[in-house]
Amino acid sequence: MHIALYKPDIPQNTASIIRLGSCLNLKIHIIEPCGFSLEDKRFKRVVMDYIGHSKIFRYEDYDIFLKKNTNSRIILMTTKATKPYYKFKFKKRDILLFGRESAGVPKALHSKIQNKLKVPINKNTRSLNVAMTVAIVASEALRQNNFLKK
Repeated sequence: MHIALYKPDIPQNTASIIRLGSCLNLKIHIIEPCGFSLEDKRFKRVVMDYIGHSKIFRYEDYDIFLKKNTNSRIILMTTKATKPYYKFKFKKRDILLFGRESAGVPKALHSKIQNKLKVPINKNTRSLNVAMTVAIVASEALRQNNFLKK
């Protein structure tokens, strides 16, 4: 299972997602540019030594990311989707794409991606933290594909 972060801009969130990836054997794809350095002390404080147990791939831009991952479905997680994540059949090679915390993904990119899902939330709130959303959706995708065996 794969997680892709589109131009992440909050170091603590990216670090939490990398740490989650280490624990759940998720491959993490970071589409540059990041809004911070991986040397940022806020990033390092959260990621701790888990970065050494992570499978992280970095790409200069989205086009390169697409070219390197032609055998995977891209699933965009977005508050603008209508379909809830738990009504979707995940496959082992899927890449769950999460937009940047401050702006999501650009409209042009949003319109090109066929599979779009959301985590339903209270109508009086805007969105969940991206790291929380990754944990929720990745857990379901892993469960569906029997990756959470003991």
